[in-house]
Amino acid sequence: MIMDRMLRVNELLKREVSLLFERLICSRVPSCLVTVTEIRTAPDLRTAIVFVSVYGTPEQKEEVMELVRHERKEIQHQIGRSIKLKYTPKLDFRLDEQLAKADQMYQLLDKLESEEKKSDDK
Repeated sequence: MIMDRMLRVNELLKREVSLLFERLICSRVPSCLVTVTEIRTAPDLRTAIVFVSVYGTPEQKEEVMELVRHERKEIQHQIGRSIKLKYTPKLDFRLDEQLAKADQMYQLLDKLESEEKKSDDK
């Protein structure tokens, strides 16, 4: 029962934070592609870790994350207005590198596959 509630809270927060990113972050950064990949809210609802994936160069990622951290209070304020919870969780934004690592793995696998085909053709 508690897990179901936490899953619902996390999904609700994820949806709202994603919408706020579109308005507050992507409107200021050209060719911005930011995704909220996961939210882990503490059981007491006082804190939440927000994992963010940013597509782009390391400089673009840092620029977006800096802006996200700068806008944290505004994002929390808007969350408090749109979602009725006992507490509005303090949001801790972290860069999620899992998608980038997965992309690197796929590139390596493609490279190995193409090298294997070349050696089979000989």
